[in-house]
Amino acid sequence: MNRPHSNPPGELGTLTVRPLDPACDAELVHGWVTHPKAAFWLMGEAELHDVEREYMAIAAHPHHDAFIGLHDGEPAFLIERYDPTEVELKGLYEAEPGDVGMHFLVAPTDTPVHGFTRAVITAVMEFLFADPSVRRVVVEPDVTNSAVQALNKAVGFEVLREIAKPEKDALLSACTREQFEAATGGADR
Repeated sequence: MNRPHSNPPGELGTLTVRPLDPACDAELVHGWVTHPKAAFWLMGEAELHDVEREYMAIAAHPHHDAFIGLHDGEPAFLIERYDPTEVELKGLYEAEPGDVGMHFLVAPTDTPVHGFTRAVITAVMEFLFADPSVRRVVVEPDVTNSAVQALNKAVGFEVLREIAKPEKDALLSACTREQFEAATGGADR
């Protein structure tokens, strides 16, 4: 699962992905998901044990998993991958064969690097599309999360429609492999 993603030399470094270990990574992830910049994760009031319990449940779930993204070997982002016909979007949209759901979160930092979040979402999409069975990535960001909507658009997502989830009103959006390659230059990068 440790898939390197290379950026042009001298730019943003190397992004890799490893499975999240709930016991070892809970404290790290707790700091990320409770940070004010992670408000859309809806875990701002979570205690450490809540985060550990949440990611242990994800690790045990047959249709949901989580990963830590590394920037030059250091933890820098979180990925959740799920089967949208079983988790998050079950019964809320018209699934297609090869759909996979995704959430991602870049770790908060006091020293942001221009272009880093865009590099992360690109690496996340490459990671998901590395599985040949994945034909389309679906996401459901909060309707008010304009920052992630702009990132989604930049890598090829198109808004399908607004949907009501129990915890939020969301913009159901999808990106096929072809849309991603067209938006990012595919293998030419």
